[in-house]
Amino acid sequence: MSRLIRWSSLVLAYVFLGLAIIGVVLPGLPTVPFLLLTAWFAARGSVRLHRWLYAHPRFGALLIDWEMQGAIARRTKRVAVALLVVSWLIMYWRIGVPWLMAALALLFMAVAAFLWTRPEPR
Repeated sequence: MSRLIRWSSLVLAYVFLGLAIIGVVLPGLPTVPFLLLTAWFAARGSVRLHRWLYAHPRFGALLIDWEMQGAIARRTKRVAVALLVVSWLIMYWRIGVPWLMAALALLFMAVAAFLWTRPEPR
């Protein structure tokens, strides 16, 4: 693998890790998709970061469940859907553009449906 690809992957891994960490505390910013991107780029840019992610007490289980089973824990699904609802309500209160809110509602419902159709870890 070229040095440019390795360094680009490492930079992107840290960018997505930062977004995942922000997503833990900021409603509306997803954590798991950014975490999955972090793991993907870390595998190409830093073995050390990749190992750290999978050994992390919080992030590791999410990554392993997803990688091995395509599974999402029920608690994670509930929190994600609750945050989608809260995010939509905040945007409705702040934005209020009917067509945009309808489009966001459809998008959020599609994301919620995807989450609920994923199996739960064994």
